[in-house]
Amino acid sequence: MTSFTHSATPISPSILSPEEQQAVWFLGALVRLRVPGAATGGALSVLEHLGERGYGSPLHRHDNDEETFLVLDGELRVEVDGLQRAAGPGAIAVLPRALAHSFVVTSPTARFLTLHTPAGFDDFTVRAGAPADSLDHPPLDAAPLDPAELARMASFYGIEILGPPPAP
Repeated sequence: MTSFTHSATPISPSILSPEEQQAVWFLGALVRLRVPGAATGGALSVLEHLGERGYGSPLHRHDNDEETFLVLDGELRVEVDGLQRAAGPGAIAVLPRALAHSFVVTSPTARFLTLHTPAGFDDFTVRAGAPADSLDHPPLDAAPLDPAELARMASFYGIEILGPPPAP
């Protein structure tokens, strides 16, 4: 299996205004790359998600990175290694690599950050998503990504899709 990893390169300071931060529509939600891996030499990426009830990820695991959720607004249900927990504003979920996990937005909307160490998930999000020409609604011609194609793309980034997303 081929997997994608960032190379360790020297980094210089980055100050990115909101207009400079890339945004994509990913799995039906707006995702902003607040700290892209390129700004940290591949050490970390931080993504901000804004999704409606039902937005979630398929059950999956990361071979290369840890993922941490920080809920800012709304509520998620996070499942990790068979354990399900509600996560509201201020909640943090630390998900070690190689553990099966998923999440779903259970409130009308939710806004949360995901931190990925090392980076790489940010590149997957851009590749699997659609550019956000509008921050209010996804592109009119955006079709849902075929699950088999999503799994193929994910495997390139060391992510294994294990099952469907949870119900809200």
